Amino acid sequence: MRHLVISAVLVAALGGCTWVKMAPGGAAVKVAAAGQDLSACEKRGEVSVSVRDRLGPYERNNIKVRDELETLARNEAPGLSADTVQPKGEPDDGEQRFLAYRCRGAMPAAGAPSGPAATDDRAETYPIED
Repeated sequence: MRHLVISAVLVAALGGCTWVKMAPGGAAVKVAAAGQDLSACEKRGEVSVSVRDRLGPYERNNIKVRDELETLARNEAPGLSADTVQPKGEPDDGEQRFLAYRCRGAMPAAGAPSGPAATDDRAETYPIED
């Protein structure tokens, strides 16, 4: 029984750890939103990354897994001469694919409006229905 308790405490403690560290070149790589238009950028390739999403029967925190996958993709981008990565899809069993681009400042800021709303000062509001 004592070994079971010690094992459970150890797994819980390790679940909070982040094992992936940002590489020096990865810190300069931007992450674009999944639906963001990067047509002004040059596609440099794809990056496939993976981390452990569970430790035995214990599933790791989904946010930490996603953060580590993103960090790994950013670390790989400079090897493709890319300065931006964009998720190609959702993580699956601790694996995710990212598209790598070289944008050289051509990418609009995250959350920046595009299209007709970008030049229009008016705001649209919608009523909330109960």
